Amino acid sequence: MPTSPPRKIRLVVLFGGRSAEHDVSCVSARHVLAALDPARYDVEPVGITRDGEWVLAESAMKALAEGAQALPASLTADGPSVDALPLLADPTRAVASDQLTVVLPVLHGPMGEDGTMQGLLEVAGVPYVGAGVLASALCMDKVKAKIHLAAHGIPQGRFRWLTVDTDEFGGVRRPDGSVSSEAAEVAAAIDELGLPLFVKPANMGSSVGVSRVTTADEAIAAVSLAASYDRTVIIEEEIIGRELEISVLGNEAPEASTAGEIIPGADFYDYADKYDDGARRLIPAPLEPDQLAEMQRLAIATYRALGVEGLGRVDFFLEDDRGFLVNELNTMPGFTPISMYPEMWAAVGLDYPSLINRLVDLAIARHRRQQLHTRTDH
Repeated sequence: MPTSPPRKIRLVVLFGGRSAEHDVSCVSARHVLAALDPARYDVEPVGITRDGEWVLAESAMKALAEGAQALPASLTADGPSVDALPLLADPTRAVASDQLTVVLPVLHGPMGEDGTMQGLLEVAGVPYVGAGVLASALCMDKVKAKIHLAAHGIPQGRFRWLTVDTDEFGGVRRPDGSVSSEAAEVAAAIDELGLPLFVKPANMGSSVGVSRVTTADEAIAAVSLAASYDRTVIIEEEIIGRELEISVLGNEAPEASTAGEIIPGADFYDYADKYDDGARRLIPAPLEPDQLAEMQRLAIATYRALGVEGLGRVDFFLEDDRGFLVNELNTMPGFTPISMYPEMWAAVGLDYPSLINRLVDLAIARHRRQQLHTRTDH
């Protein structure tokens, strides 16, 4: 008796979003759509505008129907408005009543990668690609992530942090809650960490709002810039060393890819380097076998310590004296043509379409596992 073909998965690809990384998301989503297997997925691209409105991306759907080559270089979050929860959870939107919906949130930064979207997807009860609520929120906050990793013995660079609290007194608060000023905290950071320093918003990615500073005045201005993106600001020592990255994939048994190396075209690996192709990328990175093994070990240890599932890219420095130092873990790395995450997997034989399939399979497996632990009676 002939068997029926497997049911297609309804894949909702979310892109855009309300963060400063909106444009990056639109480029990433374009390349995700182009890589999807039309025999496996019924694809539904959904944009989120900078104002937070959800829209059916009809132009992207029309282009995709004509073939991946018809897609623009970047998607646009425009089209008819739609309510989020009915879109995600209403089974009548599926082609068949028993069709499985999976969400791929190609969203970077706050309001997409920080646990907020993941919380909505949990409420909707749908499988989704990537880390859960807690891990997403933890990894998005550079300060909280570093504190957590320090408790797990993961090697990192030195840092300080402060909270800008302009509503009450026009100054800042130290970690213990005491009142201070930007100038005083900058002076303390210089005394402890030296110069140059890096000043960053705690909750942001793609190097948005990041400054490398060489004087106290520059640092005070950098704190104000960073605080325009997030009220928590982190100040880090400058680390002189190689900039390396590694991709991790998996749920309970994560795997690490080969490593990649960044040769910045500017003073540091900034937004232009990441998305305007200003940096050189070496994949695989020139490392000794024991160095790669140690980097893979640390990447998986970091991934596990932060509770990440699905995917993550772990960024490192390799310093002569201290060896590998973890910089951060990105739970939804870029998927543009020059993004390191898919390139590092491609270098070990996992091409872009197969990578997307793995991510969807991991999302389904995680959701089914979670369903085994949802008892509500007592």
